Amino acid sequence: MTERITPAMVTSLTVNDLNSNLAALARTTDELSSGRTILEPSDNPYGASQVIDLQSQLDGLSSYASNAQDGITWENTASGAMASINEVVQRTRELVVQAANGTNNQTDLNAIATEVEQLTESVKQDANTQYAGQYLFAGTLTTTAPYMQGANDEYQGNAETVARAVGPGASVTISTNISTLLGNGLASGDGKLLDTLRTIAQHLRGGTEEDRTALGTSDLHSLDTNLETLGQLEATAGSATNQLQAALSRNEDLQTAITEALANTDDTNIASTSIAYSSEQAAYQAALHAGATIVQESLLNFLH
Repeated sequence: MTERITPAMVTSLTVNDLNSNLAALARTTDELSSGRTILEPSDNPYGASQVIDLQSQLDGLSSYASNAQDGITWENTASGAMASINEVVQRTRELVVQAANGTNNQTDLNAIATEVEQLTESVKQDANTQYAGQYLFAGTLTTTAPYMQGANDEYQGNAETVARAVGPGASVTISTNISTLLGNGLASGDGKLLDTLRTIAQHLRGGTEEDRTALGTSDLHSLDTNLETLGQLEATAGSATNQLQAALSRNEDLQTAITEALANTDDTNIASTSIAYSSEQAAYQAALHAGATIVQESLLNFLH
C-alpha cells in the first residue's frame, strides 16, 4: 500500500527541522555568551569531571597562595620589629661604651641610665608588634601582649609555633620565639636582653668602681651575645620569607598551568564558534523562508 504525503506531514517535518535548527543556534549562542563548551555534565561527562577536578585544584592553590602572601606580610612586619630592636641595642652599646670610658660623672651616668631604661621600654613595645590584630611574638597566644610595659619583664606568650600551609602537606613556620632573645628580665638572671638592659641601668646608677668596670666588660659582652641571638632570629625570619616567596611563585606557576588546562577543556573557541553561529543563523533564516513557502503552498493546495 502506497503511503500518501499529506500537507500536515510536510508541515510537521518542516516545523521539526526549524526547531532543530533553532536549538543548534540557541546552543551556539549559549556557548558564546557563557564562554564555555560544557554547559551541562551530559554535554561531555568526562570533560565535566575534568573541569570539576581542575577547578578544585585551582581553589586549593588560591587558598595556599593567600596563606603564603599572608605569611610574607607577617614575616616582613616581624623583621621590621626586630630591625628596630637591633637599632635599640646598637644605641645602648654606644651608650655603654661612652659610660665606660671613665670621663663621666654620676650625673652623666644617671642620665645615660634613664635613656637605657627608656630604650628598654622601646624594646618591649617592639616585641608587642601586631599584624592584623595579632601579636607576632606571642606564639599561639596571639591575643596576648608578649610583654607588659613597666617593671614586669616576664614573657606572657608561649613557645608554640604558628605556621602557614603553602601546599599539600607543606607548611612554613612564621612565628619567632622572641623570649629566646628578650628573656624574662632582671629577676630571672637569664642574661638575655631585658636582663642585660636592666643590669646595665643598675650599673650606671651604682656609682662604684665595680659597676663601671662591669659596664666595659660583662655588660658589653652580654650585649654582643644578645646581638648575635638577634641576628640568628632575623636570619631565620629571612629564611622563612624566602620559603614563602618560593611557595607563592610555585603556586602561581601551577595556577597558570591548571588555568590553561581548564581553558583547553571548557573554554569556547570564540573564532570557530562565531563562524558556526553565523552559519547556523543563515541556515535558520533560510529554513524559515523555505518553510514558509512550503507550508503556504500546502495550505493553498488543501484549500483547493
